[in-house]
Amino acid sequence: MTNSAMGQDPVRPPAATSPGASSSPGSPTVQNAPRTVRLLLFAAARQAAGARQVEVAAATVGEVLEQARRRFGAEFAAVLDGSRVWLNGEPAGPATPLADGDEVAVLPPVSGG
Repeated sequence: MTNSAMGQDPVRPPAATSPGASSSPGSPTVQNAPRTVRLLLFAAARQAAGARQVEVAAATVGEVLEQARRRFGAEFAAVLDGSRVWLNGEPAGPATPLADGDEVAVLPPVSGG
């Protein structure tokens, strides 16, 4: 039996499921699945957390930051409130999605002269 006799296009393989598609209603999509990323902490954020970097599983930048707030406490949260957040060297907001291996950096303001 040929591919066309089985209802498949002989030139193209059957369509693959798109990366964001879910297999059943209510199941998580690949886009919403947590990714393993590295959280890099600088200056006052590093001091407040007591760590230079940590690995975090999250789907968005906001999830990374929320986990860090819970993990490192009020002093870290206060530093984070005045900090810039970058993803792979570019400014990022809380809704920014993540990929495995991404680096989220917390950059507090620094003074000096």
